[in-house]
Amino acid sequence: MSSLLQNSSGTCNIQNINTWPLELETLKIANKTIIDWNHEHNNKFKFEYSWDLLNINQEILSLVNFQMSEDSKVLSDDKGEIILGKGTKILPGVYIEGQVTIGENCKIGPNCYLRGPVSIGDYSHVGQAVEIKNSIVGSRTSIGHLSYVGDSIIGNEVNFGAGTITSNLRHDQSHHKTMINGNLINTNRRKLGAIIGNGARTGINTSFYPARKMGPFTTTNPGMIVRKDIH
Repeated sequence: MSSLLQNSSGTCNIQNINTWPLELETLKIANKTIIDWNHEHNNKFKFEYSWDLLNINQEILSLVNFQMSEDSKVLSDDKGEIILGKGTKILPGVYIEGQVTIGENCKIGPNCYLRGPVSIGDYSHVGQAVEIKNSIVGSRTSIGHLSYVGDSIIGNEVNFGAGTITSNLRHDQSHHKTMINGNLINTNRRKLGAIIGNGARTGINTSFYPARKMGPFTTTNPGMIVRKDIH
């Protein structure tokens, strides 16, 4: 399993190559990095691969003190709970289901569907007709419009072109497998979308096969179907 070990300066080092393409030192869950959360909770949150963060996200949000939003623009079911950072704007038609945390100075909406557990970082934009389900979205990331992000982890400063879709389910309902260092690894997840590194850009109408990874600062062309990891 991955370990978060303190060095002589008292800070943590991540000793695991299996979390590519994510940069865990900067990716926030509920306004803190996984390093910060482990500092506070005695290295409670163990992981081996990048997709393990989806379970950790759910576990962390279960520890957060949520409350029903008083923003009249936020619609929710009776289980919808949200934390909004300072300066974040919610436009009309945003619907919350489950637990959702949104960082500072974000713009959400109009007409978005957020199905928790969802964590969104600071200065991010989730636009018109976007659905985000059981996912982590980094800071300064834009998922502008007409996109679906399901069971995915999106890094910092990522831009999704309009109509980018992350598929997350096999037709045969079996667990997803993905390549790690030349080996095909069973993720033990029936649903797993895309894992996107910092600074990546997708062209309009990009479609991801389930459990595909996209490296930092890589790009896709308009209409591209991502069948294999992009390095």
